[in-house]
Amino acid sequence: MFSHIFVGVADFDRALAFYRALMPVLGVAERFCDPSRPWAGWQSHPDPRPLFLIGKPFDQRAHDAGNGQMVALMAKSRAVVDRAHAVALANGGVSEGAPGPRPEYHAHYYGAYFRDTEGNKLCVVCHADPGLHPSSISVGA
Repeated sequence: MFSHIFVGVADFDRALAFYRALMPVLGVAERFCDPSRPWAGWQSHPDPRPLFLIGKPFDQRAHDAGNGQMVALMAKSRAVVDRAHAVALANGGVSEGAPGPRPEYHAHYYGAYFRDTEGNKLCVVCHADPGLHPSSISVGA
């Protein structure tokens, strides 16, 4: 569905350090980093898309985190959600909701919410039935 998601940042170096700590927890590899532009991207595996990108806004105006906008990143397990939230907070993020079940979304929804160092709201979520072995979970679940 998505080709790429671009998240604006004001302090590229600070944001880069944050995402370099967070994305490996989710199993997403860094694809490139160009500090002269500045921007960086992480690539899904095994496909080349979607990409998750951070950088200074293209129009060169100041970054402003949007209200009501959020990027939700997929986790393979509830333990990964817990770890991602902890890593985010340890690297300058601010909690917007501790890891836990959110049955109002659906029976197996387990998510954590936080803001990155630039104020962008993120969610890390696992949709899997906790009773299933992670290898039996399909990505589209």
